[in-house]
Amino acid sequence: MPGLTWRAMTPDDLDAVSAVAAVAFPNHFEDRACFANRLSLHPQGCRVLADETGLSGYIVAYPWRRGRIPPLNSLIDAVPDDADLTYLHDLALLPETRGAGHARIAIEALASEAAAAGWPALALVAVNDAEAFWTRHGFVTDPAPDLSAKLATYGPDARYMVRPL
Repeated sequence: MPGLTWRAMTPDDLDAVSAVAAVAFPNHFEDRACFANRLSLHPQGCRVLADETGLSGYIVAYPWRRGRIPPLNSLIDAVPDDADLTYLHDLALLPETRGAGHARIAIEALASEAAAAGWPALALVAVNDAEAFWTRHGFVTDPAPDLSAKLATYGPDARYMVRPL
């Protein structure tokens, strides 16, 4: 898929983003309103992987607090005033798009932008047995014992991970 490039997400992309999410995260449902919420709160952290035929992936990230995670499929009122890192809410690619380096491009762009903005780290919740994938991209598992109950809602393999910048 040589024509695929990352670009800013727009409200017109939200239906396609929801469709990609349904394929990439069938056991971690988040509806269109959740993506619209994140786009409205921090548009600079929302991008889509697209070509002339449509969307093949997306990334959503925003300032947040270390050691805290928003509940799955929840709306948030605002980016916290005391945010201390960038939270990578989602990175999703359609299966036929994986393995071509698109995830690496998005992750490294996010890391560069977060570091340039003064954020000391990225954090995320790895699901779908993705801990090894995220480790390859510089993330380390943070045991975060205070998160065990919330992580359980993401599934038994969920891991809170942090990448220092």
